Amino acid sequence: MDADEVIVSSAEPQTQSEMMVEEDRMSSDLVEDDASRDQASEEKAAVKKTTTSCQGRKCVPGIVYLGHIPPRLRPKHLRNMLSVYGEIGRIFLQPEDHQVRRKKKKSGLRRCDFTEGWVEFRDKRVAKRVAASLHNTPMGTRKRQRFSSDLWCIKYLHRFQWTHLSERLAYEQTVLQQRLRTEVSQAKRETNFYLNNVEKSTRMDDRGRKRRSQAEQVDTKLWEFTQRQTEEEIQNKKKKKHNDYVNQKNREKVQLIQQKSQSNVSLLCKIFSSNQSE
Repeated sequence: MDADEVIVSSAEPQTQSEMMVEEDRMSSDLVEDDASRDQASEEKAAVKKTTTSCQGRKCVPGIVYLGHIPPRLRPKHLRNMLSVYGEIGRIFLQPEDHQVRRKKKKSGLRRCDFTEGWVEFRDKRVAKRVAASLHNTPMGTRKRQRFSSDLWCIKYLHRFQWTHLSERLAYEQTVLQQRLRTEVSQAKRETNFYLNNVEKSTRMDDRGRKRRSQAEQVDTKLWEFTQRQTEEEIQNKKKKKHNDYVNQKNREKVQLIQQKSQSNVSLLCKIFSSNQSE
């Protein structure tokens, strides 16, 4: 009986210590739950304050610029991550360039990533606080959470409105279209220049073929070569021409004299014939 009593007495303090440890654990869990509830209540209170302040006065929206967008981040993820700090309006993420997309498609990646983004908060005070508190901090609060290895790159845009962003996007679109038009026109000019050169080359080839055929025909003919005249031959020709000219003049003179003599003979005949009749 004494042994049993000793065993029971030794077992009782063990159960009491275990009870104390369990009570400490329960109290610590309750404290943690209270702290988490307090944090949640504080966040809700902050959101309510912002909403009530916006309801009481005229809210001016503020826009935040995101310089880095990690891969696979979509607008819905961004809205879920930033909606904790305040009410969010519009979100725009700039997609990658067409050339980058083509390279990715060739490599086998079909997803579309983003390079930069803009987020509109309903209250600009909240936007300023978010930009000041989250800049250069990790996106994920836990290690296993998505985008935990990436850092926020946020900047508040002072006096920037959403219309400015739309105007900028429209301007970039017009510039892109104009650039495409100039590239298309330049390509057309190059093609026309190339086609004209091809036509000219074909014409030149045709002319060359014709000339070659003519040269071949001329080569088949026999050539008659004449030697250049010497000075003696030239002088002899000149003398011959001069003599011919002189001879022609003398002939004309002789003909005139003969005509005159014939006229005189006719007169004499008439005279003598009249004298005989008398």
